[in-house]
Amino acid sequence: MQYAKLALATVLFLGISILGFDLFQRSQKLQTTKAQYSEINHFSYGLFSIDNWKKQLSVIISDEIGSLSLKGDTGSTIRKQLEKQLAVLIDKIATRIKTSNNKTTKGWVKQSFIESFVNVKDIKEGIPEYAAAMMKEISSPQTEKEIKGLLKTNVDKYMNETFDVKDDSLRDALVAKFGQGEEEKAKAVLMKKLTRGHDRGQEKAFMMIGLAVLLFLLLGISKKPLTPAEYFLLTFTLIILMIVGVTTPMIDMEARITKLSFVLFDHEVTFKDQILFFQSKSILDVFHLMITHKELQMKLVGVLLVTFSVLFPLLKILSTFAYYYDYCSARSRKLVNFFVLKSGKWSMADVLVVAIFMAYIGFNGVINSQLNNIKEAGADLNVMTTNGTSLQPGYYIFLTYAVLAMFLSNFLKNRPWQCKTPGV
Repeated sequence: MQYAKLALATVLFLGISILGFDLFQRSQKLQTTKAQYSEINHFSYGLFSIDNWKKQLSVIISDEIGSLSLKGDTGSTIRKQLEKQLAVLIDKIATRIKTSNNKTTKGWVKQSFIESFVNVKDIKEGIPEYAAAMMKEISSPQTEKEIKGLLKTNVDKYMNETFDVKDDSLRDALVAKFGQGEEEKAKAVLMKKLTRGHDRGQEKAFMMIGLAVLLFLLLGISKKPLTPAEYFLLTFTLIILMIVGVTTPMIDMEARITKLSFVLFDHEVTFKDQILFFQSKSILDVFHLMITHKELQMKLVGVLLVTFSVLFPLLKILSTFAYYYDYCSARSRKLVNFFVLKSGKWSMADVLVVAIFMAYIGFNGVINSQLNNIKEAGADLNVMTTNGTSLQPGYYIFLTYAVLAMFLSNFLKNRPWQCKTPGV
């Protein structure tokens, strides 16, 4: 029975080891994919991109120019404006001639002749006919075509003279790699990889946690002291959980505008999947960022983080080895007893888990609040926002490590194993 139990425990341990290694590799690849997807969908390439606005506006303007007609209601409006302008033009011409003629005697004679034989009111009575003749010429197919061509030429000129100055090389490289030059195809490929990787990662993480809990239940049910083989399996399970926990992302923070649209000249202007902010970090990633920061306070926080999340747990595990085997009478030493039996209330592992959870709640609330502000500010806009902040497998694995480590300490305290040859 004992051998069957140990054999089953060994199988569980091997499963935990394989899943841990696979999860570590998958998390690294998934983190890279997340960063790539975030980059290619960043709002600086969409909502804040002049090139993107040009692409959509040029289509709208071209359609409007193409549908432009100088007949019907549009023609009537233009004709009325022409009549007004012709009336103003005739008045200005008459005034200018009169002002010019009044400066000389010859001009005065000329002006008297004009006033005797030319009536401005008679000329203005013909304005509707002048405007009709002009509209006939303007609305002819050839003239209309030339006007549209001139408008399109000028629009194209203005569009060519307006462009982004930011560096798009990284986005272009991703589009070329995943979409063969097609942006939407690249986004679809990355999204598919992201979804598949996330689902598989979650599945393997909870399988790993389940096997670890099952292993502790299997070896912890008995009231007998742990055998060396059992102690080895439990201790190295904790080591694997801790390593995977601190090297895989614990929390993803993302704020995204899923869709922003409005109507311009009966055309919809749309921007989709505009990622405003994204971060996916493990404990070691955060430590690296802090320790490489130029400010001393950030370096200090980074040292404290890695001390209480990595070094302190490792010292505790090493102390359990000395305590278990009572190496050099380790059980009578205060430092070893502190790490093995009393460090639970001083350990920062559980505090770190709670802190990360509270940070998740805090970031979740802040991001939701800011996204709601965006919705309310855009009264005339159709805005759909998404808060992608979520706890990742690293958090649950590290939480499992923190809880199971307390159980191992309890096993050693209540069921100490006696070496046959103490001190060896």
